[in-house]
Amino acid sequence: MQMSGERTPSARAMPGAHGGVSARHLRLVAEACRTIENSEEPPDLAALASAAGLSRFHFHRLFRQVTGLTPKAWAQARRAERLQGELARGRRVTDAILAAGFGSASPFYASADELLGMPPGNYRAGGANQVIRFAVAQCPLGALLVAASPRGVCAIALDDDADALVRELQRRFPAAELVGGDRQFEQWVARIVGFVESPGGKLDLPLDIRGTAFQRRVWQALRRIPVGETVSYAELARRIGAPSAVRAVARACASNPLALVVPCHRVVRTDGSLSGYRWGVERKRELLERERHAVPEGAGAGAHRTSARAQKPEKSKSRSSGTGTS
Repeated sequence: MQMSGERTPSARAMPGAHGGVSARHLRLVAEACRTIENSEEPPDLAALASAAGLSRFHFHRLFRQVTGLTPKAWAQARRAERLQGELARGRRVTDAILAAGFGSASPFYASADELLGMPPGNYRAGGANQVIRFAVAQCPLGALLVAASPRGVCAIALDDDADALVRELQRRFPAAELVGGDRQFEQWVARIVGFVESPGGKLDLPLDIRGTAFQRRVWQALRRIPVGETVSYAELARRIGAPSAVRAVARACASNPLALVVPCHRVVRTDGSLSGYRWGVERKRELLERERHAVPEGAGAGAHRTSARAQKPEKSKSRSSGTGTS
């Protein structure tokens, strides 16, 4: 599964729910994040640890506990964010690379695919020269849009309004060439629709997922949750080794671009109740209900089975796409 960069964290969006971390240590990590954001060149670990008055080992462990990323990964994500912003403003590729904090073009081009998911010139032009295959199908959850780049499926979305799904795809890839799918693509769409109708097993498709290092860790962990099981946001945070980053985990779930294949609908609150879902909380309820009935009784010992309590939406009765955590 290929994943490449799209969104990045900032010090203002540091995770909450920092169980076991003192206010002083939270301030130290916040200061380190600001230092990284305001530095043209990524500061080294020794300098960050010294400024915090901690050993390199202690600081490294604390930083990862709070943010879910190492200081190096945070710095890389910040540079990627700067680069994307510079390119989106139409700046020349070479100038954007230098303005983002890359000392030269060589280290950037070594990781360009991971950072942007396409050549930098194409990213600057809003996906120009990129061909995106797409189709909209009907399924028991409403309209289903599937889109794929040459690397694999890059978007799966749900809504009551098929036209709204297409408009969102155009917004995401404003200069890409959107075309219909070939026979292989049509088979992928049929498999996804079939999964909604009769959940079972794992949707194993070639993927082109673009996200930060932290988001990729969360999405990979989501793909390991079996059909018929759910986990809490806190448990998911523990599984990726960042138990204090519960809110950041919830944001990563909400940013997931691939419904069903990356099953963020299988994450619930600690008490088993449903939180929001990018494509509507009622769809989340219906998906979990379908998966619960698809699993033989007694199966799924790895995590708690989806319960009737987890199926009850808190407020909205609409299946329309919504905001909030997945």
